[in-house]
Parts: sequence; structure tokens; C-alpha cells
Amino acid sequence: MMRQITEMGHSPRACRTGRVATVVFAALLALSVGCSNIMELPYTPERMDPDPARTKTREVSGRLLEMAGITGKVTETGMSALVCDEYGDDLFALQHHWSVNGLTSDQVDTGVLNLRKALGENGWKIREGRPEISASNEKELFAVTVTADKTALGQEPMLNFSVSSPCYRAASHAAANKA
Repeated sequence: MMRQITEMGHSPRACRTGRVATVVFAALLALSVGCSNIMELPYTPERMDPDPARTKTREVSGRLLEMAGITGKVTETGMSALVCDEYGDDLFALQHHWSVNGLTSDQVDTGVLNLRKALGENGWKIREGRPEISASNEKELFAVTVTADKTALGQEPMLNFSVSSPCYRAASHAAANKA
């Protein structure tokens, strides 16, 4: 499995969502690799250092927010870097955890419906689950897990996002560890 090397101020909810996204991402990799003992990615990792990879991951997150079609307070709880060391010591992946707060229960429902429709129309394959959406984009190699949180006591309803990037090949092992 990938191991986490950095983490910034995650809320417990974001950490749970992040763990789910990590499991989903790892499952996608495992399904793609199959039962072989060969630790080879099913794709050739793009050479990209951490800063451009963070930018690309944020761009994917921005498109997901647009697909949700809702407005609220976007709260970024952080971006975590993971080392894909079972595939090479210069590989890393990113997880971007964020949420949209200040929503009504109806807005959360609308956001979930909009995402279910727009993800499929934009190259994402949705794995069914309620109230959670898990999807992957085979072209961009990103995965997302979205949870609708309408039941937390004392909190407004919100949508929580965890976006997982593919593994990237850094210029060096040192650059991958700085992700």
C-alpha cells in the first residue's frame, strides 16, 4: 500500500473520507494489476514534480465543484502526499481533501444529483454507493469520493470531497519525498 508522508490539518471526517479514497484508489490499482505478484502500474506515470502535480489536482477538484453546481463555503482541509514506493522510489500521488459547507439539505441533495449526472458525462465511471459517490476517471487516472453529510449534530449540511491523483514520477527520489 501507499504510505502517507505529509498531512496538513485534516478533520476527522476528512481523514475518514481520505482513507476511503485511498482504499478506492488502491483497489483500482489492484484491479488493474490483477493477481500478479509483479508490482507494476497499469499506466506509465507522468513525469511531474510535486508543485505542478498539486496544481493539476486542484484543477480536477475545481472541475468537480463546477459539476456539483452548488455554491457554499469551500473549505480546504489539506493535500496529502503519498509515496507509491511499491512501484518505485521516485513515485508519489496526492490526495486533496475539501468540503462545501453552509448548504441546506436540499442543496446537498442537488449537488449529489448534479454530480451523479455530470461525472458520467465527463468521463468518470461511478461505482454505486449511497450516500457516497465513488468514481474514477480512466483518462486522467484520478479518483474521487464524495460524501453527503446532513446528519452531524450542530453542523450545517455539507459535501465532503477526497480527490486522489495517479502516481507521478518525480525528477528524483528527493523530489518525491518533498511532495
